[in-house]
Amino acid sequence: MTIAGKNKYMQTRLESIWILGDQLFPHHLLLDPAQKSQRVVVMIEAIDRMQERRAHKHKVILVVSAMRHFAESLQQQGWRVDYREADNFQAGLRDHLAEYQPQKLWMMESAEWELRQLQHQHASKLKLSVEIIKNSNFLVEQLAPEEKIEKKVILENFYRAMRKHFGVLLEKNDVPSGGAWNFDHENRKPYHAKIKPLPPISFAPDATTQAVIAKVDAACPDNISATTNFHLAVTRAQALKVLEDFIENRLPNFGAYEDAMAQDEPILFHSVLSPLLNIGLLEPLEIVQRAEAAYRAGSAPINSVEGFIRQIIGWREYVYWRYHKMMPGFHTLNHWNSSRKLPDFFWTAKTSMNCLQQIIGRVLASGYSHHIERLMVLCNFALLAGINPKEVNDWFLSVYFDAYDWVVTPNVIGLGLCADGGIVGTKPYIASAAYINKMSNYCQSCAYNPKVRTGDDACPFNYLYWNFLLRFETQLRANPRMGPNVLGLKHLDAEERQRVQTQAEEFLQSLL
Repeated sequence: MTIAGKNKYMQTRLESIWILGDQLFPHHLLLDPAQKSQRVVVMIEAIDRMQERRAHKHKVILVVSAMRHFAESLQQQGWRVDYREADNFQAGLRDHLAEYQPQKLWMMESAEWELRQLQHQHASKLKLSVEIIKNSNFLVEQLAPEEKIEKKVILENFYRAMRKHFGVLLEKNDVPSGGAWNFDHENRKPYHAKIKPLPPISFAPDATTQAVIAKVDAACPDNISATTNFHLAVTRAQALKVLEDFIENRLPNFGAYEDAMAQDEPILFHSVLSPLLNIGLLEPLEIVQRAEAAYRAGSAPINSVEGFIRQIIGWREYVYWRYHKMMPGFHTLNHWNSSRKLPDFFWTAKTSMNCLQQIIGRVLASGYSHHIERLMVLCNFALLAGINPKEVNDWFLSVYFDAYDWVVTPNVIGLGLCADGGIVGTKPYIASAAYINKMSNYCQSCAYNPKVRTGDDACPFNYLYWNFLLRFETQLRANPRMGPNVLGLKHLDAEERQRVQTQAEEFLQSLL
């Protein structure tokens, strides 16, 4: 892209606004129309960020194409935009400052801890005034949970406080719509063949996106997946179409089948809004308000709307808040002392366990699987198998198109692997093959038997689950929420316990 000319503006000293690739907000707080003549926007397309962790090519294309479209939109609105392609942020910012010599630099805090530190380091070293404002893509910045929540800040208390603060799904006197704060008990229907959801809409790459695809193919040959089937929204207008498509076609059934999994239906009734929300093409409160409007209009039931809103205004905001409370040490937490190397099949999908084969293969190809498959299959297996949490976390950061450190680390190291000892979540989310068999059709096409605990055809999820309970029985008994799981051990006599432990050890050795 061309860099906007500046020669005719040199009579007055400008102020620069550095906008990151995940800050493409339609109502960016620093883009005051009244300041157009005094400010220039700088955006930096950094090669090292594109190549980081061999990130999924669909994520790279999404972010870079969205950045270029955003820059074009700003220019059409009359903003001066200095769009730079550079080796890294430092080089791009250095060259921008040298050329434009602004009297002040404005930034919005990065959502990610490491880049936020880099921003503040720059601010302390630059020989000009620097102003860093809070990230408006997160509503919790307006709440101050420690001040507003009298009890311990756990998800449920946090979620209720957020709903009250923003007036979401409330009737008179702060009574929750539908008479309850949480309708999760209605949202556990398993998959069945009669479910026929409509897939999300897709978008053919325009000329800008095609140019980005060519660059990614050239600059990121070792990144994950191919670029040939990219179809994601990359503009604000497209993102709004994706939102409306979800509200109309999948939100009504989202709640009931939120936990369902299907081999041939990777999306089911999920929104797939996270990659767009995480880079700012959609804003959290507008999504929440649009879902609530569907409930008020009678086009979506309360269990679906509340369950979806809880993901946005509850869980998403909560993990962001927790992440910044727990950094910088979050990545090294390892409550269960898990040290096994990540199995190679996480990079190839070559495993005889059908659920893992299908989900991993899908993620490697498309960059997506929904949250229950992430939690109750992928993380469940990694926790039961004792895989090093940091390796699991790094894999998630690499392969998903909505992956950012602020959301992956709390969800994987915190909730999924409980490597934080139960801070993000209150218990380890472990399950045997019985759960996967109940909630999906993966087991129907698998060589293993989900109903057998040990033996040649026993599903590894079964003996790994019981082996985990045996290994950590004392610790798990201390957690009130794990009581039913641990009580199941009474059905295993000494001989069965030995078979479980032996087969689990043989399987785990085979992963090396």
